[in-house]
Amino acid sequence: MIFDDTSIPGVVRIHGARHVDRRGSFERLFCAESFAAAGLEQTFLQTSLSRSRRVGTLRGMHLQAAPREEVKIVRCLVGRIYDVVADLRPWSPTYLRWEAHVLGQGDGALYVPRGVAHGFQTLTAGAEVLYEISEPFAPELSIGVRYDDPSLSIAWPLPPVNVSDRDLAFPLLGLRAEARAS
Repeated sequence: MIFDDTSIPGVVRIHGARHVDRRGSFERLFCAESFAAAGLEQTFLQTSLSRSRRVGTLRGMHLQAAPREEVKIVRCLVGRIYDVVADLRPWSPTYLRWEAHVLGQGDGALYVPRGVAHGFQTLTAGAEVLYEISEPFAPELSIGVRYDDPSLSIAWPLPPVNVSDRDLAFPLLGLRAEARAS
């Protein structure tokens, strides 16, 4: 397995070594030993799959709060997505920085560490995204930030469609900071 660091500490692009022969191909998607050697989480307790019908569908920006912060491995199995991570760790040198990766079939995966929000926008209809998640879903700890938060200024490639009511209700980071100060 190949692990490539990105500009945000802890966010890693993962590529498997694909073996191709006359039958097709074979690729290891996860190996605990390889992840351990790279200093990455090796235990994933939940696997989820999202399917998005329309181009431009936007899901995010999500993460889970302490004490059950989660690590995610995100892989697009069908179609293509514009996958975005935003660093929400106040102690991080890249706090409030975001980056995007286009993921599609055969493009590997993205490792999203604790404290980094994740979301994506579909570039094709019928996109299917697989998530390996280190913690079980805890609704009371499920948090997020608005996809259009001016503190992040994420440049989405398409006009967002099909944004969930939950995602639209996330507070802006500026409002959170004001609430903490009072």
